[in-house]
Amino acid sequence: MTTAEISPWAPLRQPVFRVLWVAVLAGNVGTWMQTVGAQWLVVDEADAATWVSLVQTVTMVPVLLLALPSGALADRFDRRRLLLAVQVALFAVAAVLTALTWLDLMPPALLLVFTFLLGVGQAVTLPTWQAVIPEVVSRDELPSASALGAVNTNLARSAGPAVAGLLVAHLGSAAVFGLNALSFAVFAVALAGWRRPAQAPDSHPEHLGSALRAGGRYVRYAPSVRLLLLRVALFVLPGSVVWGLLPVVARQELGMGASGYGILLAALGVGAIAGALLMPRIREASSPGQLIVAAGLVYALALVVVALVPDRIAVVAVLVAAGLAWMALVSRMNATLQLFLPNWVRARGFGIYQVVFAGGQAIGALTWGQVTEAFGLATAFLAAAVLMAAGTVTVAWWPVREVDGTDRSPAIYWAEPHLMLQPHLDEGPVLVTAVYRVDETNADEFRAAMHKVRGSRQRTGATRWGLFRDGADPAKFVEVYQVPTWAEHLRQHEGRLTKRDEGVEESAVALARGPAEVTHLLPADYPR
Repeated sequence: MTTAEISPWAPLRQPVFRVLWVAVLAGNVGTWMQTVGAQWLVVDEADAATWVSLVQTVTMVPVLLLALPSGALADRFDRRRLLLAVQVALFAVAAVLTALTWLDLMPPALLLVFTFLLGVGQAVTLPTWQAVIPEVVSRDELPSASALGAVNTNLARSAGPAVAGLLVAHLGSAAVFGLNALSFAVFAVALAGWRRPAQAPDSHPEHLGSALRAGGRYVRYAPSVRLLLLRVALFVLPGSVVWGLLPVVARQELGMGASGYGILLAALGVGAIAGALLMPRIREASSPGQLIVAAGLVYALALVVVALVPDRIAVVAVLVAAGLAWMALVSRMNATLQLFLPNWVRARGFGIYQVVFAGGQAIGALTWGQVTEAFGLATAFLAAAVLMAAGTVTVAWWPVREVDGTDRSPAIYWAEPHLMLQPHLDEGPVLVTAVYRVDETNADEFRAAMHKVRGSRQRTGATRWGLFRDGADPAKFVEVYQVPTWAEHLRQHEGRLTKRDEGVEESAVALARGPAEVTHLLPADYPR
């Protein structure tokens, strides 16, 4: 069965995924209720547009600052235990926020502090949860699982604001904050009941600093990931005007109260859910580039309507379309990244993804809030529409390509190094050389093949790489690359390489007279 033929609901047949998905839904509902309650708590303050956008900004800034370190932690430690500890901490923070709000002791500045703390928890949760998904569903089901993640988010976006609007109108923001605290408890209970299969212990565990550098190095030398991150940034930065300023649209442009704001958010959620249900067909019928163009243009048109047509029915209608476009693009990018990243760096890769995503939302929300204060709401939405359309056009130069056929499963195919010296794991840098014998008729093709090998080496640990040719013996090619420590090189031997890396290396070796002669050079002055 092909990926396109798999039902969008297939991952829910997996008991672990189903339970965790429901628990995450509870958490997402609570998070959206929290956002509505916090934004509505400050909507009547002086400079409301600034305060409302700051709520969005301080929610996202922790993700911007901490998602990559959180990803490194999730790749290093037990992901279930990490998630469980974070949910317990979030419950405590949300409970204190609820109590202080109920006692009317929550000025806007203190609200931003608590919002920031909740954002810190989300910064750890997001990449860790994304890294867990491939552990509980098959590779073929990953696109459907990603779409279900979007359904989850947008069901919460539909139900959370609507419920929050009613609660804020009748009971106040404290009730909303209390239910958010309860949602963290639900997620914690679900995690406590999950018995994650025992993971093989890492024979060479990474220090946090080296793990961060390895994650950044992987993304730096993975062009497909860099292009995907660029596309996300070009979409999210202008698209964040909706999430940052929708309360102001509801209050100032449409004259709607808290319940009306909930309806506008629900319209976005309904569109996104519809998009998620259509994702298998969308995925089959369109390339990533076509989807990027369609989603960008639909979203830009919706922004123009919000700016120029202050009619409730028209705004609700275009928000449904905008929600569909948002979900379609974000879900496609998320699924593409899930398929591309190997397990050893998956949480770090998603940490960087979250940095870009949250950074775009945080910077965008703050920027559009200031544009609104200076030039008015309509100008902010029109400027965002122009930026969205301009970013969409760049897909001709910066495309995102399909990676469904790319095998990222681990491949341990290098021979175990046998050394007379016994280097310490932290010893380095280590210089690795590989000598190939290549006939002149294959020389040009070999050089081209080794260019792909270079990317493999650098993604998995090499900080420097070069290919040299012996001037006295033209058939002799010498590959040289440097890794920071002996432990880092052993990780290349023991699980960082993938089936795709193996295929790339085999293509190069096939152009030589035989396998390379490999040597490992250690620092001569390292203390023994």
